[in-house]
Amino acid sequence: MTPLPPSRELTAVSADGSPVHVETYGPENAPAVVLAHGWTCSIAFWAAQIRSLAADHRVIAYDQRGHGRSPAPAGPSGYAVRALADDLEAVLAATLAPGEKAVVAGHSMGGMTLMAAADRPGLRAHAAALLLCSTGPSRLTAEATVIPGRPSARRTRLTRGVLGARAPFGPVNAVSKKILKYATMGPGSAPDRVDACARIVHACPRGARVGWSRVLAGIDLEAGLRALDLPVAVLVGTADRLTPPPHSRAMAAMLPQCVGLLELPGMGHMTPVEAPEAVTARIRELTSTYLETEEKA
Repeated sequence: MTPLPPSRELTAVSADGSPVHVETYGPENAPAVVLAHGWTCSIAFWAAQIRSLAADHRVIAYDQRGHGRSPAPAGPSGYAVRALADDLEAVLAATLAPGEKAVVAGHSMGGMTLMAAADRPGLRAHAAALLLCSTGPSRLTAEATVIPGRPSARRTRLTRGVLGARAPFGPVNAVSKKILKYATMGPGSAPDRVDACARIVHACPRGARVGWSRVLAGIDLEAGLRALDLPVAVLVGTADRLTPPPHSRAMAAMLPQCVGLLELPGMGHMTPVEAPEAVTARIRELTSTYLETEEKA
């Protein structure tokens, strides 16, 4: 899908001074939606949601540090769970008026960003409801099924090695798309959607890919998940190998206010691209339910 030109581009400045590239779409006075993409992706990953929602929402999307047009951190300390939460707070402060509410959706590492920011004043001030999309709070390499076989310390080590490999991805071609489809998408994913995902993932700089893979390998955000005391919807594909459905079922059980778990049959990890209509519809349901409630209150 052809990306929609943004209405506005701006730079949010994070707590450590890192610049974060932000784009907004749609009418300024419309209900607000904030989109946080995942590991190795960029704003372009949300192209379908942006094009649909911008007709009647103000859509705010940003590039996580080291991805898209947000530069990589100056040193290893910039790759941290804390930095994810800092960047989200900076984006919310730069784009939303004091007291203005939004529905915030996070895919994969973007969902982990929301868990990391659970106790942050910025998220509490601005989030009316959340969508955790194809994500997990902990044990990511232990529970991933990219490497076949029963759970074991050996499978966990192999998974960590594959996901953290320093080798360049190289060009997008038939072989690389086949590998990416196996690891991240459902078996029935349309070729054009596989191609779109491959081009986004291959565009991620190697340093950012490796730096964030190390963070994700040891992440534990279960305390943050339990602290998300606001309406939260959970969505996952049944064929997700990176954050399989048991993660989402466990999250739904741990959340103080889970407002639904949606499992999409046959879909893999890249649900916003694989099943754009379903993801967009879930975001619309949240805005119509919780932003309208906030406005009336």
